[in-house]
Amino acid sequence: MVKLFAGLSGTGKTKRMLNEINEAVEKESGSLVCIELKTSLRYDVNYKVRLIEYQSYGLEGAEALKAFISGLHAGNFDISHIYLKSIHRLLATDDAHEMAAFCRWCEDFGKANNIQFTMTARLDPETATEELKAYMA
Repeated sequence: MVKLFAGLSGTGKTKRMLNEINEAVEKESGSLVCIELKTSLRYDVNYKVRLIEYQSYGLEGAEALKAFISGLHAGNFDISHIYLKSIHRLLATDDAHEMAAFCRWCEDFGKANNIQFTMTARLDPETATEELKAYMA
């Protein structure tokens, strides 16, 4: 499953995701991972969640992020949920088609490995593509 919180800056996307993360800590039995570009969530995410500062790895683009997520899974088969803050920043693009392609990959990868994905994106829901709208919560 892929869930996308989309909206323009200041619309509460991060807060919604943080609420879900903190609820998941209480409910889910698998490992939880949160990937963000920098460390803006350091004090907001429960200590039980693996918080990763993606920028420190010097990676950029969709293929690198897919490989990174695949590597996380290879090292820990217990991951049940991956949270991605600001996929437009992690993917280094505002292109809706690239974001949709990444969401499709997450959907397929998640089904194959029993992982849920929740992500945020700075994106106007009114002008989003139909494919992206299908993932929006």
